[in-house]
Parts: sequence; structure tokens; C-alpha cells
Amino acid sequence: MARTAAALHVLVKHKEQAEDIMAQLKKGAKFQTLAKKHSKCPSGKRGGDLGEFRRGQMVPQFDKVCFSGEILVPHLVKTKHGWHVVKVLYRT
Repeated sequence: MARTAAALHVLVKHKEQAEDIMAQLKKGAKFQTLAKKHSKCPSGKRGGDLGEFRRGQMVPQFDKVCFSGEILVPHLVKTKHGWHVVKVLYRT
């Protein structure tokens, strides 16, 4: 079982905006560019890069996707912070 993961994310307030970002990604937009433009999280300045983190370090819904969702595929996640578009880079 993986103990750490690394991910990129874009945090927005509204589901519609998150779904629009997912659609842009499917059309070939760059994740980091969208994160810099739209993310409400300070990580947006780094292209949404959260770096490597341990299991349990993030809120439960986010953590679940990062440790069980498909790698390198954008996922839509709702947390107490808003709507996230999450791309898991790797797990160790």
C-alpha cells in the first residue's frame, strides 16, 4: 500500500468551473497553465503542484482520490475547501 503520493490540483468554488477545467484538459489544455489561471489555492502559482505528501495529510475526500484513483488522469473532487481537479502524478 502506498504511503506517499504527489499530485497537481486546481481549486475552484463552483462545480461548473471545475467541470469546465476538466473539459479543457480533455481538449489538450496544460494542467499547470489552468492551475495558474484559475486555482484559489496558493499552489496555483506553482502550477497546482502539491509536491509529495503522506497518506492522511490531506482532507479525506482528496486523500481517497490520491491514494486509490487512477494515476495521471484528472479527477473531480468536492471537499470543504471547494471543488478540486486532481491529477495524481505518482505513489510510493
